[in-house]
This record gives sequence, structure tokens and C-alpha cells, in this order.
Amino acid sequence: MVSVAAPKPFLSTPFLHLPLPSSPPSLHKPPPKPLSISALIIPGSRNYNQRQPPQQPPQEVYQPYRPPPSPLPARYRDLDTMGRLEILTHRLGLWFEYASLIPSLISEGFTSSTLEEITGIASIEQNLLVVANQVRDSLVEATDADTVAYFNNPGYPEILYEIRILNTPQRAAAARFIITHGFDAKKAGELARSMKDHPRRWDERGWEFFDGNIPGDCLAFMLFRQAHEHKTASSPDWTAQALEKALEMVETERARLRVLEDLEGKEDEDVVEDELAQALRVPVVRLVYGEVAESTSVVVLPVCKAEGREMELQEAPWECGMGGNFGIVEAEKSWSGWVVLPGWMPIAGLNRGGVAVRFEKAKGVLPWKDKRKDLNEEILVVVDRGQKEVEAEDGFYLVVGGGNGSGTEALKVERGVKLKETGVEKSLGMVLLVVRPPRDDIEDQLVDDD
Repeated sequence: MVSVAAPKPFLSTPFLHLPLPSSPPSLHKPPPKPLSISALIIPGSRNYNQRQPPQQPPQEVYQPYRPPPSPLPARYRDLDTMGRLEILTHRLGLWFEYASLIPSLISEGFTSSTLEEITGIASIEQNLLVVANQVRDSLVEATDADTVAYFNNPGYPEILYEIRILNTPQRAAAARFIITHGFDAKKAGELARSMKDHPRRWDERGWEFFDGNIPGDCLAFMLFRQAHEHKTASSPDWTAQALEKALEMVETERARLRVLEDLEGKEDEDVVEDELAQALRVPVVRLVYGEVAESTSVVVLPVCKAEGREMELQEAPWECGMGGNFGIVEAEKSWSGWVVLPGWMPIAGLNRGGVAVRFEKAKGVLPWKDKRKDLNEEILVVVDRGQKEVEAEDGFYLVVGGGNGSGTEALKVERGVKLKETGVEKSLGMVLLVVRPPRDDIEDQLVDDD
């Protein structure tokens, strides 16, 4: 009987005896530690929690730098600083061409005084040339070439400088009117001021007959208004000359007829007879902003309130004058309220006894019927307390109430003829002037670049 033994496994390496561990290994692995998941990414869907890469700005197309057009004429652009100074010194070329060199030199660091020393052009003239050139540039776009070319001659920058206060359309209209009538700088300044001032005079007598968009009507209205402000028995010739001059300047037919009516002594239907016939002895003027600062002479007067009645009027200082090199105002006693007015003709020589009475509303104070709608505005009545006797029947006087002398009534202005009829011989003073306040409800229609 044959026995077969099981074959032994083949060992490629000799058997190694390894030391047994002190403790048998565990058959189960410990559970893994939980991981914190900050984001869950699902294929095929957009991940809103994952930070998106910054988007690249759209690529800009390269554009080469183009400097602004030079204000200098073409033949002056290549000149260096010394060349520009030489042009200014000898005034080579037309005035508006070398005038454009002044801003370019100032931008390089020159001052007006330095340019005056080098070129001999005074600082005031430099400013005149620069401003006149700006006015001319505005005319280039607003009117025809022939009108602009008229002002290319020497001596005409002064005319353009005078119309700088107007906006561009007004400058174009004024320039054509100046050429038609051959105005110099002084007359051009009067024209510009009349056009600028016309909207502010909307409440003046006869204003509605004159067209504010037409230069001739504006100038005619200024002469028309001045004629009535100075219409007194002592200057009839001056009034007639002003109206005749207004008739020459007026352009519209409606305004011409209005001036002609006054020149021929006719009454206007819209003007009350009392206001036209007698109120002209007391000028009623409206103060303009900046008018005091531009005046060559001023008058300083104490102010009393109408509510203070006769007592406050008498307590106001009588003596007030300006003396010394600085024009220091000195009064005989202290007073709380003062007003500075331009040295208009009716009050220019008022030294002793002058006072301004402030009324909160003009309604019920002035003795004539006024159809205008500005009776609720404040007014100042300038009174000469040195002339209390009622002598001139066509004059106006400040009285208490109706002139009966009772001190409990309010102050008011009354006609001399009415006071004579009632037997009143004494007043608080003769009225010289009625002043309306400046208005700020009419805006100047200026474009931005003006």
C-alpha cells in the first residue's frame, strides 16, 4: 500500500521569526473623524458659494491723446515765450489776435504787472483786451461775419467791453444797433445798462409800451424815464431834449407813439391825472443792487419808523456830515438806524434836517392813486425837516394823519394844494424823494459761459 504525503508550499524566501506584539491587533478600525464641509459641489450645477474669479474689464480701444484746440491764432502757435512777448510789445497784428497771447502768458506764470513792465500794456488795458476778445468770440457764433468784422479795428475793444454785462443774444442785438447808430464806448455803455436794467423796471410808468428784446426800445425807455424823473419847472428844456432823444432811438411803433404823446403834452389813458401832473415834483425811484457802491457820492441819513409818529421824527439827529480823508460819518448824537443812498439830485445838498421815514407798506401813504400792484412793498420817504412851512402848492409834505395835527394818527404824505385848502400851514417837513427797494424776483437771463 502506497501513501502519498501532501506537498509543502514553496518558499521563495527563508522563514523569518518576527516578535509578536504585546497586544493582539484589533480586528475593527476606528471610525474616521467627521470632516467639515464648506461647500458642496454638484456636477452640472453652478456653485453659488464658491468665490468667482474677478471679471476682467472690457478691453478699451486705444485712443491717442488729442489736446484741446489752441485759442491762439495759427501763426502764433509756434512762437516761443520771447516771440509772444515781442508781438505784445509792438502790438503786431490785429488787436484780438495779440489779445489772445495774454492768457497764454499768464498760464505760463507771468503776472499782469510783469507783463506791464515788459510790454508796456497797462494791467487795466490787458483786462479790457481779454474781456473784449471774449465778447467778440461770443459774437462769432451769434451774428454774421460783417458785424464781427466791424469791431476788428483798433479802438473798438472799448465798445465790446461795455456790452460784456449782456448775454449772447443781447450782445448780438446791441452790436448791430451800435453799428447802425455809430455809437462810441460811452453810448454803448448806456445802451448796455438800459438793456440790463429794463426787466427790473417792470413797475415803472410806461414800461409796457417798450419792448425789452429790442435795444432801441430799452434805450428809449431809459431816456423816457429820466425825462419824467427830472421833469420840474426849472428844467423843461432838459426834459424835452430827453424825450426827443428817446424818439430818435425808439424802434417799435407802439413805443414811438407813447414817447410822442408825452412830447406833445398829451395824457396817457393808463396814467391818473394827479400822478402825471403833480407827482412829478417828487421823484419816485427804485434802488438797484450795487448802485450805492458804484455811486461817486452818497448821502447818509438817519432812519425813523413811521410807527414812531412825530416824536421819533423830531428826536432823529439833525446834523450829520462826512469829513476827513476817509469820509467818516459824524452825527450830533447817537442813533440806531441809518441808510446810505446815492447822491441823487433832489437830496445831494441835504445837510441839516434830512431824515428818511420807513413805511412798511406804500398803500395809504402816497397821495396819488397807483394802479400798480406793488403797494404792499416797503418804501423810504426822504424829508427835509428844515422846510416845514407849506409854501408850494404843487409840492408834497409829511403830515400826521390828514394834517389836523393830532399826534395819535399815522404819518402820511399829502399834497401842498390840499393842505392849503384845509388851512394847514405847518408840516413835519417837505418830501424830496420816495425810494422803492431793489427787487430780486427777476433773474438775469445769462448763459453759463457768460
